[in-house]
Amino acid sequence: MDKHSKIYIAGHRGMVGSAVVRSLLTKGFENLIFRSSSELDLTRQADVERFFAAERPEYVFLAAARVGGILANNTYRAEFIYTNLQIQNNIIHTAWKTDSKKLLFFSSSCVYPRMCPQPMKEEYLMTGLLEKTNEPYAMAKLSGISLCRAYNEQYKTRFISVIPTNLYGPNDNYDPEQSHLIAALIQKFHIAKIKNKPQVILWGTGSPRREIMHVDDAAAASIFLMENLDGNDPVNIGWGEDLKIIEIADIISTVVGYQGELCFDANMPDGTPRKLLDMTKLNVLGWKAKIPLKRGIENAYQWYLQHVASF
Repeated sequence: MDKHSKIYIAGHRGMVGSAVVRSLLTKGFENLIFRSSSELDLTRQADVERFFAAERPEYVFLAAARVGGILANNTYRAEFIYTNLQIQNNIIHTAWKTDSKKLLFFSSSCVYPRMCPQPMKEEYLMTGLLEKTNEPYAMAKLSGISLCRAYNEQYKTRFISVIPTNLYGPNDNYDPEQSHLIAALIQKFHIAKIKNKPQVILWGTGSPRREIMHVDDAAAASIFLMENLDGNDPVNIGWGEDLKIIEIADIISTVVGYQGELCFDANMPDGTPRKLLDMTKLNVLGWKAKIPLKRGIENAYQWYLQHVASF
């Protein structure tokens, strides 16, 4: 990409897409295009084809997706697989039809088997059963990886896939039914603090381990890979270290300033026992994450206070 390349960011209002936009602008890329969901329904193939035919983007960051935490994934199983398949199929196929130079598809770490060896290497994909609570979403994301590979093999496209770890940061989703781990914890602790609640009850046992990464790091990695990676095999994007959920909760409660008791409801699902990505491939290419966890959580909480919180 050069600074004048026409770059389409699908999902530019979401957490990942907006971080990609911020990072591209910071690096001096000036020819960015995007459409809101009200302007362009990505699940409608004809609408996507008209958009691509009119705009002819040279590079595509495919960050648009229906996303959510355990509750949303397990409740809206049909919507999660249908919507994500539609979005992916339409954009990837149309990028090929209109001769886009390159496309980067954001997958998800939930594509790895539930009982995957740790840390999870890219070659472990499709070697075991998926986590049941988010299987439909994971199947859609696996299909996106496979679709990029198939178009490369048949049509000689340059479509690459990345597998980010659990992300957090500005523009995260704080809807109680849709939020991921970090957003859910920030909101729980903030509300408990302002309401002086003596305890906060969290799902599961607190023992599963999670790797989490600030979305600005993930965006920087994706731009680096767009400029430096070719090939059919996906690449992990992560921090390379993980913590128990109870440890993550402790850090967040400290940042928020909540001083009550943390309790866990073991009757609720834990999800996958551990999700730590192997970062060898990306590190060898020359990229490493930079934003420490506590500083990243402080940044996310400040964004929450400015844009979401009601005092």
